[in-house]
Amino acid sequence: MMRFLLLLALVFSQLRAAELVEAEFKSNLVPHPVPYAVLLPDRYKDGAPLPLLLYLHGGGGDRTALTRMRDIFEQEWKAGHLPKMVIATPSVTQRCFYMDSKDGTEKWETLIVGPFLEHLQKTYRASSDPKKNMLMGPSMGGMGSLRMGFKYPEKFLAIAAQEPGIEPILHWKDMTPRMRFWRSDELFETAYGQPVDPEYWEQNNPASIAKANPKRLIDSGLQIYIDVGDHDMFLLNEGTEFLHRVLTDNGIEHEYHLVHGADHVGRTLRPRSIEALGFLARSLNPPGPDPQAEQTRKTIIDPAKKKYGIK
Repeated sequence: MMRFLLLLALVFSQLRAAELVEAEFKSNLVPHPVPYAVLLPDRYKDGAPLPLLLYLHGGGGDRTALTRMRDIFEQEWKAGHLPKMVIATPSVTQRCFYMDSKDGTEKWETLIVGPFLEHLQKTYRASSDPKKNMLMGPSMGGMGSLRMGFKYPEKFLAIAAQEPGIEPILHWKDMTPRMRFWRSDELFETAYGQPVDPEYWEQNNPASIAKANPKRLIDSGLQIYIDVGDHDMFLLNEGTEFLHRVLTDNGIEHEYHLVHGADHVGRTLRPRSIEALGFLARSLNPPGPDPQAEQTRKTIIDPAKKKYGIK
């Protein structure tokens, strides 16, 4: 009987060979030590350093978001759909927007793209190659992924922003209650100054960042994925659709999913997360040209365009 139990324990250990580590990171950029969780795939120390995914939790969350996502990551690893990678989630101030606050008391953006990123690379053998760094997260985490990815596109290969907490405007003066009914004046003023500094808000608004310097995003090759449900209870479909239009109008390639019938929480999040991870996997391992599409372009589309002077 004892031998059977040992064998059973061995089987279960092999089924869940990934390791979840919880630790703290100290920095003078924020007022307190930062709890974080790291999910390490089996045999992560073997071979070359692995890609790094910063999985950013939503507003009101913490590092346990990675625990809840753990089975999805392990499922995708086991199926061979997702390359092995180091995945980390820091616990930030619950509604900090992953920003450097205007008053300088909390510098989450500076922390995450700087010393925290370097700490993960050194401590967990994550790759220091920026083309192996990725960002992903829902809601506030989606907002933070977009902002940091757009501000520092040379530091990241790809971002997957799910239902990002963004508004459908480029300028603070155009903000309406419909766009922010779930966010208080105090929350905005904590992040953007008291009163809100319109220029500082614009400098940290993903759509404004993209519109101000599209060439930088294009030249960086940053891979961009955004998704949102068309029934989002916070009306984030409006901000996400707006960002999609800004990116399209400025020639910034991206993948956009408007998910029919999906809300901000609930049963659609799991399949949507798997779709987002699929995008990150394709970013790490591009599938290459499609021979059938290439041939159709060459023999039919290109001659037709040339006839009418279409580029």
